[in-house]
Amino acid sequence: MYEYELYRYTSAELIRRADAEREIGRARRAARRAGRGDPEGKVREEDRNRFAPAA
Repeated sequence: MYEYELYRYTSAELIRRADAEREIGRARRAARRAGRGDPEGKVREEDRNRFAPAA
């Protein structure tokens, strides 16, 4: 009986961890999707010096 209880506890813990990992993934995807609507976009530091400044 002890082994079965240990199995159930371990199984429930693994399920909780998997749910937490999925929730983190969903939050990351939602954050990326939220940034897509930005018309200006992000400016990377290496892109700033590509062109000469306008007169």
